[in-house]
Amino acid sequence: MGSGKVTVVALLLCLAVGVIAEDPYLYFNWNVTYGTVSPLGVPQQGILINGQFPGPRINCTSNNNIVVNVFNNLDEPFLFTWNGVQHRKNSWQDGTPGTMCPIMPGQNFTYRFQVKDQIGSYYYFPTTALHRAAGGYGPINVHSRALIPVPFDNPADEYNVFVGDWYNKGHKTLKKVLDGGHTVGRPDGIIINEAKEPLFTMEAGKTYRYRFCNLGMRSSVNVRFQGHPMKLVELEGSHTVQNIYDSLDLHVGQCLSVLVTADQEPKDYYLVVSSRFLKQELSSVAIIRYANGKGPASPELPASPPDNTEGIAWSMNQFRSFRWNLTASAARPNPQGSYHYGQINITHTIKIVNSMGQVNGKLRYGLNGISHSDTETPLKLVEYFGAADKTFKYDLMADEAPADPSKLTVAPNVKNATYRNFVEIIFENHEKSIRTYHLDGYSFFAVAVEPGKWSPEKRKNYNLVDATSRNNIQVYPNSWAAIMLTFDNAGMWNLRSEMWEKTYLGEQLYFSVLSPGRSLRDEYNLPDNHPLCGVVKGMPLPAPYKA
Repeated sequence: MGSGKVTVVALLLCLAVGVIAEDPYLYFNWNVTYGTVSPLGVPQQGILINGQFPGPRINCTSNNNIVVNVFNNLDEPFLFTWNGVQHRKNSWQDGTPGTMCPIMPGQNFTYRFQVKDQIGSYYYFPTTALHRAAGGYGPINVHSRALIPVPFDNPADEYNVFVGDWYNKGHKTLKKVLDGGHTVGRPDGIIINEAKEPLFTMEAGKTYRYRFCNLGMRSSVNVRFQGHPMKLVELEGSHTVQNIYDSLDLHVGQCLSVLVTADQEPKDYYLVVSSRFLKQELSSVAIIRYANGKGPASPELPASPPDNTEGIAWSMNQFRSFRWNLTASAARPNPQGSYHYGQINITHTIKIVNSMGQVNGKLRYGLNGISHSDTETPLKLVEYFGAADKTFKYDLMADEAPADPSKLTVAPNVKNATYRNFVEIIFENHEKSIRTYHLDGYSFFAVAVEPGKWSPEKRKNYNLVDATSRNNIQVYPNSWAAIMLTFDNAGMWNLRSEMWEKTYLGEQLYFSVLSPGRSLRDEYNLPDNHPLCGVVKGMPLPAPYKA
């Protein structure tokens, strides 16, 4: 064979390998509409996806490419975020008001993202207005690739369970309440999926994976099965040490996976979900049925864990029992424990204190004295177009809280983060109610949760060996929490309270993580289909990043 033919064959082989090596694509078409829902028996306007509440499941494998074409048939602008998906180099797809122009009524937008090097239980939900209070959410299940071992046998089936508090007033009424400067108050009840009966069916002798997520507005909950213990196996993308629990606290925005074995008398059993740390407990039940079982569920429900001060101590101790499975592989073949986060030097510490106050007679929430307000043009867009000075100022929020954090300044809250710095973030909650915080674009190590106030000597209490890598952390009343992470994902990333009333009224910020190289190795360019709005509409496109 001549040298020219050899070259052509070699080139064709390389191209073929390139095609074969590309990760699979999954395509979805979603029609977002209003529809009547009645989770607590009171009909109200809900948000449906392809007619479903909760919405369709994205069932995928690590490194899959996800393409979701969203048609907005509501009468308001709309966005989805993909909670827990890290969007490596790609905050353009994150779906927050700080990164994307909304999908206008009657329009569509196609999200394109990859679940790169991730496994676990996540979800999507709307970030616009108070849409989260009306539904529009659903599960994202990311499985390990076939060649990477999972530290438990394949379950007979997997069930997604969305739990949380619910308001009967409707999302538009709730928004008016908040816009008027008031709190939405106490929820009306607790919901479990769409409240069908039975919720799920199990066959005797088989083991099932239940993926729980709390999509409520403000209430922590506790979940427990009648007569069936739970084995915790995964927490927000991390395989955990497989401890057994009779009940588990699940705070707003958090997800976890448990294994439940159908090893009891074949009949009906209750799944019980009850609120935590409210003055008056709210609860709900759902039927878990054995196939060919006989007999109703017992009316004797498993007891709630302790509440109030004793309950907070109980919940903190449960948090400390969640540990990283150091020998298990996650999305990559190397064991989770091969990453020794506890040996990295901290380069920056940020201490964040949440507070509430009045601004012009209206209720607001803030972080270190800054109550975030969204801008007409998304923050990421004005930064990319070099027009940030027309819209916001960086670093209005200091690394420590002011003397009186309840004196709030309403402004876009954007904090510069140095690319690839290893940072420590302390959350300190002086309020009487619990908080939960989520960071887009990252997972972090939740190294400590303790009562009182943080000080540098508290670092001796950090778990620097097997803290779970996750994306959401709770901060109990009059307590603090510490997380550690490397800012190695360039983009504009939202740190927010997962309690949407507080988020909507300012308890959030954005980290601007810019790569000095302006290289495609670190961040993708603005997608061709990305809508432009506000001050950047009509502006010439900046020079693109290069490889």
